[in-house]
Amino acid sequence: MPHNSPENVPFVTYLWVLALSLWGGIASNIRKVRNGTVRFSISELVGDVVISGFIGLLTYFICEYYEVATMLTAVFVGISGHMGTKAIFAMETFITKRLRLETEERE
Repeated sequence: MPHNSPENVPFVTYLWVLALSLWGGIASNIRKVRNGTVRFSISELVGDVVISGFIGLLTYFICEYYEVATMLTAVFVGISGHMGTKAIFAMETFITKRLRLETEERE
């Protein structure tokens, strides 16, 4: 089965992917505020939501590439949205090790 191109993905799919990932980002922000890790601020919330949307969309594309079942994809999108930057760093580490790339941080 050929992989979907991003422009061929139905609009409603983008809506649920973004909704789940943004919801994960909001939940993460609420957790951080309740734990006292950060004080509530609109800029912190917006930052979490933007990062969550980005990583949620990337997670969806990875799941689509590997033909992961829709319900499991939804779970991965929500969790990665909640993880935010941790998910981005995990993907970066995986890609770096997988492709044997050297980063400036490693010396």
